[in-house]
Amino acid sequence: MNNLRSVHQLSEKIDPKGILIAVSIMLIWGISLIFLLGYSVDFSNPLVYIGILVQTHLYTGLFITAHDAMHGVVSSNKKLNHAIGWLAALLFSYNFYWKLFPNHHKHHQYVATENDPDYHSSNRFLPWYLSFLFSYVNIWQFLLMAVTFNVLKIWVPVPNLILFWMLPAILSTLQLFYFGTYLPHRGDHANKHHSGTLPANHIWAFVSCYFFGYHYEHHDSPNTPWWRLWRTKNVRT
Repeated sequence: MNNLRSVHQLSEKIDPKGILIAVSIMLIWGISLIFLLGYSVDFSNPLVYIGILVQTHLYTGLFITAHDAMHGVVSSNKKLNHAIGWLAALLFSYNFYWKLFPNHHKHHQYVATENDPDYHSSNRFLPWYLSFLFSYVNIWQFLLMAVTFNVLKIWVPVPNLILFWMLPAILSTLQLFYFGTYLPHRGDHANKHHSGTLPANHIWAFVSCYFFGYHYEHHDSPNTPWWRLWRTKNVRT
């Protein structure tokens, strides 16, 4: 009975909750960034390191929001859904939503094959991470980041820009890659989605990567938004 109830909950409408969650992540990221860019950096202050970690997690939230939009689960209004996804991707170091979109759907269609842009047959962390990174990064992002950095440093101290704007974005790519690609897809998986999954621990699953460590479950239910993904774990365990 509980499983049947969970399946029903997964089919519930996403509006307006999906929009509110997506907008909240972007707003909290922006407010946190503005606060941290004006924060006095003292490397003996543990709050500096907490700020980096918080901002890293919020950057990951931006990408997860864009990812959900690619699956059409931010809003049932297609134009609004893609607009939010486009903005979330742009805020994440000028990622281009419509470039990410086809690659991500190739990943779902051809998971763990030579046609999967997120896969690396070596199963080695560093070559795979670099391949993952440079399959999404392009010269325009570097140029836009460079221009933005040089404009912002007129008003913002350079250490703050590096610690709270640039470094969290880089750390977030590691977080997304390690928990959302490398761990779930390394090695051989004898299942239809060629994917592994974390043991059920919803707190850790959220903190590590917005539940995307439940990766088999994501591939099995790609139209489930990240904030309901834990329920798929409950259905299948």
